[in-house]
Amino acid sequence: MYEQNLITTLDNHIKPSIISRLNKSKKWEYGYNKEHDVVVISKTGKIGEIVEIQNLKIALPYIENAYKRSTKKEEQYWEQAKYPKELERIKSVFDWNKYPDKFKENWYDFIDAEFKYREEGFSFYNNGVPTYITGTHYMYLQWSKIDVGAPDFRESNRIFFIFWEACKADNRCYGMCYLKNRRSGFSFMSSAELVNQATLSSDTRYGILSKSGADAKKMFTDKVVPISINYPFFFKPIQDGMDRPKTELAYRIPASKLTRRKLDAQEQLEELEGLDTTIDWKNTGDNSYDGEKLRLLVHDESGKWEKPDNILNNWRVTKTCVRLGSKIVGKCMMGSTSNALDKGGENFKKLYYSSDVTKRNRNGQTSSGLYSLFIPMEWNFEGFIDRYGMPVFLTPEQPVKGADDMWIDYGVIEHWQNEVDGLKSDQDALNEYYRQFPRTEQHAFRDEAKQSLFNLSKIYEQIDYNDDLRNSNVLTQGSFQWENGIQDTKVIFVPNKDGRFLISWIPPLNLQNRVIIKNGVKYPGNEHCGAFGCDSYDISGTVDESRGSKGALHGLTKFSMEDVPPSLFFLEYIARPQTAEIFFEDVLMALVFYGMPILAENNKPRLLYYLKRRGYRGYSMNRPDKVYNNLSPAEKEIGGIPSASQDMLQAHAAAIESYIDRNVGLLEEGYGNMYFQKTLNDWSRFNIGNRTKHDATISSGLAIMACNKNAYTPVFRAQKDTVSLGFKKYNNEGFSSKII
Repeated sequence: MYEQNLITTLDNHIKPSIISRLNKSKKWEYGYNKEHDVVVISKTGKIGEIVEIQNLKIALPYIENAYKRSTKKEEQYWEQAKYPKELERIKSVFDWNKYPDKFKENWYDFIDAEFKYREEGFSFYNNGVPTYITGTHYMYLQWSKIDVGAPDFRESNRIFFIFWEACKADNRCYGMCYLKNRRSGFSFMSSAELVNQATLSSDTRYGILSKSGADAKKMFTDKVVPISINYPFFFKPIQDGMDRPKTELAYRIPASKLTRRKLDAQEQLEELEGLDTTIDWKNTGDNSYDGEKLRLLVHDESGKWEKPDNILNNWRVTKTCVRLGSKIVGKCMMGSTSNALDKGGENFKKLYYSSDVTKRNRNGQTSSGLYSLFIPMEWNFEGFIDRYGMPVFLTPEQPVKGADDMWIDYGVIEHWQNEVDGLKSDQDALNEYYRQFPRTEQHAFRDEAKQSLFNLSKIYEQIDYNDDLRNSNVLTQGSFQWENGIQDTKVIFVPNKDGRFLISWIPPLNLQNRVIIKNGVKYPGNEHCGAFGCDSYDISGTVDESRGSKGALHGLTKFSMEDVPPSLFFLEYIARPQTAEIFFEDVLMALVFYGMPILAENNKPRLLYYLKRRGYRGYSMNRPDKVYNNLSPAEKEIGGIPSASQDMLQAHAAAIESYIDRNVGLLEEGYGNMYFQKTLNDWSRFNIGNRTKHDATISSGLAIMACNKNAYTPVFRAQKDTVSLGFKKYNNEGFSSKII
């Protein structure tokens, strides 16, 4: 059964009594509420439902007097209100001023209500449910003209605009980084927001960037300008220059001046001169908009900037355009699908993951300053949206009427899976489809198959299988601890959502903590069952996690007669604790608990010296490609394997390649049991020429080599030399012997 997790209602995030008390006095202020860790997007002083979207907690306005299209539940849905014909004939404030006061009085309430909806948002009953949309969303639905006429109401767009309103309200945020699927409407929604904001403000600038200057210009001329032209007169400022400009849309007087009081007073707005607000576009480049002050920057197709242009460099420049010192004075609305990684996707991926709201610096900001949002394709796929704007995820028992009045008789997930199944014989085409219509973030950043050292088809098959809900309970997160806190006794595993270990298998009790002591040295008791591989680090202290190396540990089983699943990666550890000693102790406890040895790189020897000092030298494997007598003194002392030689680099890569072919993806007996997504993704990106960033690949490869150490044992062949003893040989045929 499909369960959506895009938006979640938080029932007890704030005590109802607190909400009720502050609602009564209208004390909720628009913006980030630090006390309750929630972004309030209500402008009425009252809040209602609290939701969480991509880990961002948002308090929605309290819904009062929601509009009902019909008293029948099934007839309640969004419908664009008709613009009165009497007002439709009025094209500007100049035309309005020519009408008599009696005529104007009839429409003051209507105009006031539209300004209120624009500012505070709008609520309506949707299939019996009171539903709130932001003011920006209301302007998009009610007053924006797109390529098909009026936009449809979609729940995915409602979530998008709620998240965007929270980005605007949060004074810690520079805007949004939206990872989308194709044809999701981002270009029109961002264009509508440009016009909405520009027609409300004075003396401000608004900008557009895209994957090329031609694309930015097309967005400006085909989307922004038509939306502006079709605004009603009471929202439309006086425009300077051509009706349909090609490079810059300039407003003289912003529409916010057209309040009821101003309209009633019939002020001569046309006497005011000077350009107050402009919208323009720039050619694509790292320094576009450098040095300019912007209220809103729309970054369209930001995941498709190809060399020499770099979206990361450009954002570092344009980020300064929306702030004054530490004060954020503008926002960025960034959205895109992703190209292949070497065609702009890699930089956008870095920007997206550096916008995670759960990872903030001491100023409360994400690394990029933006907030990331991903909406899966099943929320926003044409042909599978019902009349209430809700996606038809699964095949319905009875056909459902769609937003386009067509009947929907099967679900979008089934449709997507059918497309995927049809492309499995063409991996690059499949990966392109994943990038265009992703159901997960991993789909969105799929790379081209030809770029990988390993079999990407099998890796991605396994990743997709792991994404299935059937595997949601396979992995357990937790920590290892010494029993009763006493070191060098027994180790126990404790499930913990903040633990640094992920495990898929725990040995039975008779195999746990099995140790053998020889001459006072401890040796692992389950060496025949499996082994660990480790990519260690030596330097303690804080580092930039986006660039610094992490410690990695992987456990892999062998084929044995014990109660152990064969060839199973059962443990993944990828983390960098505050000190190296914490990492060393984590590794040691895992070794003791599973009773298995470890093969680690000895060019970073602190871990191996740590094991030796604690009496666990017997757990550190010697390099398998040399006999003991040929080891160096350091190798004899602490064990381990060097990573510098080309022979070892090639052997390491070949070990992973062989394991993937035999144990990953779709096999004859079903799918493989490699459940660790971080490791699979690291394999897919592995570059043998730059191994520094691939901690998981280094560690997992060493585990494979450790479990197959006999394959690397040097083979000595006896060499036989011919030795002459000085005896002559004779041929004794016939009557006399002859010397040969």
